[in-house]
Amino acid sequence: MPELPKKKVGLIACSGEEIPEGTITRLAVRQVLESLRPEQTVTICLPLFLAGGEGDRAFARFHPTITVDGCEKRCAARGTEMYSGKPAVSIVVSDSACPNSAALGSARRLSETGKRAVSDVADQIARQVDRLLGLKGKALTDRPVDSSAAREKSRSQQSSCSCGSGIPSQALQVAGREVTLIALPLVFAQFREAGKLPSDTTKAQLMQAVRIYNLIPDEEASAYAGTIMQEYAAFCRGSN
Repeated sequence: MPELPKKKVGLIACSGEEIPEGTITRLAVRQVLESLRPEQTVTICLPLFLAGGEGDRAFARFHPTITVDGCEKRCAARGTEMYSGKPAVSIVVSDSACPNSAALGSARRLSETGKRAVSDVADQIARQVDRLLGLKGKALTDRPVDSSAAREKSRSQQSSCSCGSGIPSQALQVAGREVTLIALPLVFAQFREAGKLPSDTTKAQLMQAVRIYNLIPDEEASAYAGTIMQEYAAFCRGSN
């Protein structure tokens, strides 16, 4: 049976390279991706996102995102809101980690205070990931032990990228406009293999599954449900 993609959180770090806070954003996000929450997060490339990367923008539209900016300009948060929607969480290093920029070192070489700020921001991101995904009881202090085996494991892990996540989507016409629903082909395949034929009960179950991965306004739920059900009926006929 096809597996539905696990819902993850997209992490967007700012691309500022002039101040140490920008370095902290990237190192903290990398720490979350590789060590703290590798199974629950993916990275979204900000320059590609702003340049029109459809894979990244689509992911940010349908999944919760956390932006991590170095300063009050909030380039990552503003760019996300402009092209995909307001981020679920916006973290600004200059506000949350260490207001005294001079104590952080330089953008190329962080001080001990700067390195501690990386860990602090990474923990903050991890807590927000857990909150967004409804995870409970996961210790934030379970950092890899500083041993050769742990370092080797960390090096072997690869952070996931949203543009290469391979999550299929399908475009539909709902109330006279085109909308794109992420994971819909997999939802249809899973329901069909489970023997769930088109019915009112199946319609309700389909909507529940689709809404896990897509934001559907309550006032438009009926229109979405009708269109999704029509497409599912066509899918079942085509698979016979």
